[in-house]
Amino acid sequence: MGSKKFAVLLCAEDSDYVKKLYGGYFGVFVQMLGEEGETWDMFKVSKGEFPEDNEIGEYDGFVITGSSNDAHGNDLWICKLVVLLKKLDAMKKKVLGICFGHQILGRALGGKTGRATSGWDIGVTQVHLQSSKIFASLKMPTFLSVIECHQDEVWELPPKVEVIARSNKTGIEMFKYGDHIMGIQGHPEYTKDILLNLIDRLLNRNLIKEPLAEEAKSKLEANEPDREAWKKLCTSFLKGKL
Repeated sequence: MGSKKFAVLLCAEDSDYVKKLYGGYFGVFVQMLGEEGETWDMFKVSKGEFPEDNEIGEYDGFVITGSSNDAHGNDLWICKLVVLLKKLDAMKKKVLGICFGHQILGRALGGKTGRATSGWDIGVTQVHLQSSKIFASLKMPTFLSVIECHQDEVWELPPKVEVIARSNKTGIEMFKYGDHIMGIQGHPEYTKDILLNLIDRLLNRNLIKEPLAEEAKSKLEANEPDREAWKKLCTSFLKGKL
């Protein structure tokens, strides 16, 4: 049996900060999910770089990253990504979607996404895990804290999809479909310093206002994300260890 092979579908531009400290978002994800003996590749899908149809079968799983783009948008690369995700679903490939990745997976499965009705969620959010076999098998607690940074959300999902986590801010924090697809609205891969840098960049680009930035920073200072628990959950799902 050969070594496991995974691909990160990169949907964002690497910031200079993340590039310098972590080797880009690809490095952040491999640091969280990668294990010895595995092969990890990257496709810059937001730049139009996609795996060929004859390559897809080589991979055991795929991770879709966050993005500054809207999952409900119709940019060419976003439409191509939806087509790819439908193929991966048909092939029952393991797919983990994070933030934008969670939303675009919801869209590909027939759900609806758009601007969050309660506005931006930035900081550390406590997520309420629903009763699901995925959590029971890992002995997860009822609540987990995760770093969040989003102004879009999944509005609704078809009945075939199981909503497995909610928060006071967002109705669909996590979902799973079958044993091969899982979406997480939060950023389990983020460290506090990555989010602090992102808050400053959003503020400098006038995408958020000063009061929201200060509130987000204070939330971040006062709370700790459960990074190890999220790592265990994500790696167990992606690698079929549940």
